[in-house]
Amino acid sequence: MLTGKFTDEHSEELKRGISIRLGYADMSIRKCPKCNGAAAYSTFSKCFSCSSNTEHLRTLSVVDVPGHETLMATVLTGASLIDGAILVIAANEKCPQPQTKEHLAVLNISGIKNIIVVQNKIDLVDAAGAKKNHDSIKKFLKGSVAENAPIIPVSAQHRANIEVLLKAIQDILKTPKHDAKKNPKMLVARSFDVNKPGAKIENLVGGVVGGSVVEGVFKTGEKIEILPGIKQNNKWSPLKTKITSINKGKAPVTEGTPGGLLALSTTLDPYIAKSDNLVGAVIGIHGKMPPVWNTLKLEMHLISDIREKQESVRAQEPILMGVGTARTIGVCTQPGSVSEFTLKIPVCADIGDKVALSRQVLGRFRLVGYGLIKK
Repeated sequence: MLTGKFTDEHSEELKRGISIRLGYADMSIRKCPKCNGAAAYSTFSKCFSCSSNTEHLRTLSVVDVPGHETLMATVLTGASLIDGAILVIAANEKCPQPQTKEHLAVLNISGIKNIIVVQNKIDLVDAAGAKKNHDSIKKFLKGSVAENAPIIPVSAQHRANIEVLLKAIQDILKTPKHDAKKNPKMLVARSFDVNKPGAKIENLVGGVVGGSVVEGVFKTGEKIEILPGIKQNNKWSPLKTKITSINKGKAPVTEGTPGGLLALSTTLDPYIAKSDNLVGAVIGIHGKMPPVWNTLKLEMHLISDIREKQESVRAQEPILMGVGTARTIGVCTQPGSVSEFTLKIPVCADIGDKVALSRQVLGRFRLVGYGLIKK
């Protein structure tokens, strides 16, 4: 929970206040060659229906973002890496919950269109309750990016209808096409020191950064740059390092390509990468990177239907911003339809990128809209 006023030590407050981090893992979808329909889909090597060996169709990276309404900055971090989304709504709760409204707003802002809605905990309601909840979900989604998304009733506890969900993921959440010829760019969602305590100096390995390649291709042995870098003597300096290995899931690969999540092992001092210190950074090739901004000029788009009353951003008001996987505080220096902000922490982004905006409402940060970066 984020409370109180922001000071120059706001970055530490963010670290302390938002304790839930992004979680991600890989999953594989498999299909039985002998069975038909949704029953053929599973995540297991053996078919439940006929015990035949299933065939591997696809491996996906799944990002799990926190659902609490006060943790939207972390949700926005996840949305910047996502190509498709599963919006989970409990069948035994009134729809929409506050966090569900904001999750849908994130999907609208991010432009994610491949969406599946899961009506979970279907085992906790009767048929009439499930139908009432289903109707509430349809009403809630009307006019949004998820208006035509399928609603799949599921009981995760009892694995009921999971095969239908897997088939929907395979059919609807298609792998998008990425341009591998563009300048490589990776958004950092996690960073680690993977050395065990007490490791000998000669056995130490460099820092590891995890995230998603959004453009281009990274190769083992390639020299890379990390922006905005690290703060030294009140100045932000870029980091330059080299990729020593690339892992996608548990498998080592020679190239890091768009789609899914991967980890780059580097020659960085592991101290720099420990404890997610590099989250929000952008990785690319020196001279072919987006600019680093200390101030932002944003074309403002406030979302009036999230809060009952939505006021324009005021002068000197601190706004929590989500830029890619980065989070920073911007203090408004010139309010208006195009507002200007001075950033506490610089960000690396392209002109035209979307910036998610959250403001303090009753002591908590709530999503209120987005801005487009202007030159």
